Amino acid sequence: MHCCGLITKEKEPVPLKSIDVELQVKDHVATVVSTMNYENKEDKPIEAVFIFPIPGDAAVCHFSARIGQTEIVAEVKEKQKARDEYDDALSSGQQAFLLEESEQSPDIFTLSVGSLPPGESASIRLEYVTELSVEADDGLRFCLPAVLNPRYQPQGSTGVQLTSVPASLVPYSLSFSARVSSPRPVSKIESNCSLDPVQYLNTDQTQATVKLAAGHKFDRDVELLIYYKDAHRPTAVVEAGQSSAEAGTLMGDPVVMVSLYPEFPQSVMSSMTTHGEFVFLLDRSGSMDCPTHVKKQQETRISSARDTLLLLLKSLPMGCYFNICSFGSTYEHIFPKSVEYSETSMDEALKKVEHMGADLGGTEILEPLKHIYRQLCIPNHPRQLFVFTDGEVGNTKEVIDLVKKNADSHRCFSFGIGEGASTALINGLAKESGGHAQFITGTDRMQPKVMQSLRFALQPAVGDISVAWTVPLGVSVVDMSPPITSLFKDQRSLIYAQLVGQSSEAAEGSVTVKYSLAGHPSQNELRFSLKPTEDTGLAIHRLAARTLIRSLEVENELENQDKRKKKVVELSVQSGVSSSFTSFIAVNKNSGNTTEGPLLRRDIPTPFAYGAAFPGVPMMCCAMSRSAVLCDSEELDDGESYDCMSLELEDYAPPPMEPSFEQLGYKNSYIGMSSDSEVYDALDEDTYGEPVQPPKQPPRDPLLQLVSLQKASGCWLLDPALATALGKTSEEVEKSKPAQIKEEVWATILALIWLHGFKMDAKEEWELLAAKAMLWLSAQNASSVTECFEAGNSLLGCSVQEATIGL
Repeated sequence: MHCCGLITKEKEPVPLKSIDVELQVKDHVATVVSTMNYENKEDKPIEAVFIFPIPGDAAVCHFSARIGQTEIVAEVKEKQKARDEYDDALSSGQQAFLLEESEQSPDIFTLSVGSLPPGESASIRLEYVTELSVEADDGLRFCLPAVLNPRYQPQGSTGVQLTSVPASLVPYSLSFSARVSSPRPVSKIESNCSLDPVQYLNTDQTQATVKLAAGHKFDRDVELLIYYKDAHRPTAVVEAGQSSAEAGTLMGDPVVMVSLYPEFPQSVMSSMTTHGEFVFLLDRSGSMDCPTHVKKQQETRISSARDTLLLLLKSLPMGCYFNICSFGSTYEHIFPKSVEYSETSMDEALKKVEHMGADLGGTEILEPLKHIYRQLCIPNHPRQLFVFTDGEVGNTKEVIDLVKKNADSHRCFSFGIGEGASTALINGLAKESGGHAQFITGTDRMQPKVMQSLRFALQPAVGDISVAWTVPLGVSVVDMSPPITSLFKDQRSLIYAQLVGQSSEAAEGSVTVKYSLAGHPSQNELRFSLKPTEDTGLAIHRLAARTLIRSLEVENELENQDKRKKKVVELSVQSGVSSSFTSFIAVNKNSGNTTEGPLLRRDIPTPFAYGAAFPGVPMMCCAMSRSAVLCDSEELDDGESYDCMSLELEDYAPPPMEPSFEQLGYKNSYIGMSSDSEVYDALDEDTYGEPVQPPKQPPRDPLLQLVSLQKASGCWLLDPALATALGKTSEEVEKSKPAQIKEEVWATILALIWLHGFKMDAKEEWELLAAKAMLWLSAQNASSVTECFEAGNSLLGCSVQEATIGL
């Protein structure tokens, strides 16, 4: 029997041949069409099952199958009914296709292709729409998840069975093309993957196309960053309803999507708050020991997180409170409860952070969150929770439900680290608590993104947020979005609403967002035409439906569960958008041929990122199920060999200690290796063809070296360590000091000159701690500051002016 590219652990061929993805971006809305091509090269009929990731906030709105010249379009039905219909079809010999959203996490889907006869091919078309998130540099981020890491399941929870292979061994190919259009010019398009050159389709550069270069290795998600000119302009788009749908229904009426960028008075924004309780929750599971990027073996996720905590702790304002918690299979905290920020508490925390490793086992995030929420909030110090995780958890909905229940007591700023982090988890944590989510992938630096979120957390609190609509007589507005709970400077807020009734095409409407900023009432108004935009393909209707479905799904009123489910199912069926209570089902009832006998099940392998849950990485020891199967290299017909791994995630359970592979009963070519060095050699020989040495600690970054010397008050001390960080000797630094100037003032001015003279490219990382240093300097009322700057510039070879620093 001919094997097609890769075989499973039972030496079975994989029927998925290729995935073709077409992306269409209109302003900040993306429509994704993915076509999966299957072929059965075996001599018996098969059922192919593929578990794959989709963005957690996407609205899956179309699913169809083409066999030969026949196209079968799927319908949305209640989940159990869809499963029964699928099973009935297969048992009667018919072809059937089922697409289901995971009940644990909305960013994982299972596609079942049932009864594919020998020699037959099938093309599966899947379509979804999603909003593009706004990055710190104003780029709009689109992410095509290509990596699905095995996710840790707490003991007692259920999950899906996942077949995984290293990313470099995926047997099917990926092609990806994108078309971008906007009323504003497209300045540039960037990606973490190799792209063919961008092609502009018109002279004003409002339309462009780009393609993924051939040979994508599935070692990362495909990420596009799209930059528009004048990106922060508020917009409103009215989309006409479906002509075949009944007026008065969601799909029959127009829907408006409003994109707002609140404008805050500079006088208010210039004063950062000094109040707050800052709780940092750090993932220390085994998977955090993975390299941040395959080309950066020396930099691991946990080491990058440690460096980030250093910057955070140095940037906190005097007078606030803080604590650091970390978790794996268990959880720890540096202080029993949050303590006031001071030199003593900061130093104690930094000493413990320095020794934090990825050594706490699995990814049990639920219990540490419960512990944090049990702590009493500190009066006049709003709680700001920062969560750092690679997102490899399986109980996503349970975690998000807990955050939602406690949304009144805190805001959560979440950070997804590495390829394959759960978008549902990271976005859900932030969305349900009024915080902000960020993703750190590929060669991204964690520090600038985290420091942007700290600036958001330090902004004056925005409260009393309300939305008011003004529309012509005869038109009413039905809000589709949950109430806005937070507003941040330079960050977009999206609002969806159904427009019921009739108006003239020339009619206008307006939306006004009112809020209180640092005690001052403010408002932003946007006027818009009620004339529907042409050719939007119902994308806005589906995003509005998705928004309403998600808000209904996370409601916690137990007495209304049946009523809530019924409402979600009705909305899902009406809009054609999937939900946790519904599935897409398609049955080929027109085929004259029926399949007899049992079907052979074929699980399509999913790529996981380098080291995510692979032998030799601590997570494997701590978090793999006892039923996991690791297979030795198998030789295929063409002489190539591959390794595969099948994980039953529902059996994941955290052992109290990290047992050996032999204790867990695994037999594999990696077992029996006595050192990390042997494991890394074996891993890289199998995966990349050449061995690499275990990661060594890199020399400390000069910026971090200087930052580590700053005191909690904001000043630096004049000592040999500072001289070394500045690249000078102690004698050179001390001799250059002007007379009558205090040593701390001289040291602090030197540090500020060095930052402005040599590290302007990393200003986002040190801006807050430099502001603290300037406040300290101003309080010293030091004389001869100009003389200090002249001497400091001369010593360091810079030309930084006092006005540049802000003194």
